[in-house]
Amino acid sequence: QVHLVESGGGLVQAGGSLRLSCAASGIIFSIDAMGWYRRAPGKQRELVAVTSRGGTNYADSVKGRFTISRDNAKNTVYLQMNNLKPEDTAVYYCNAQRGYDAMNFWGKGTLVTVSS
Repeated sequence: QVHLVESGGGLVQAGGSLRLSCAASGIIFSIDAMGWYRRAPGKQRELVAVTSRGGTNYADSVKGRFTISRDNAKNTVYLQMNNLKPEDTAVYYCNAQRGYDAMNFWGKGTLVTVSS
């Protein structure tokens, strides 16, 4: 099992920045991809950014504003969010995917609220 704990959410004004962190524990050697998803009010969960051995991908809506990074020594993945917009308001979930069977693990989420 893999346990994920997010932190760093909060309230910020439009144009501001936040950095989310996700610390992984457990059987982490099996993890390949780690990333961030979000669910805005009334919408389905969507991919924000993911990083794996294959590279890094971002949702079009966050390209140029968000940066995902991973510190393997700390078993932590980060999401630096700049130039935040009200439409970025959502609960952000950390995701880890096991390499050999693609099983997904999820954190409980952290709320990001961007005021206009």
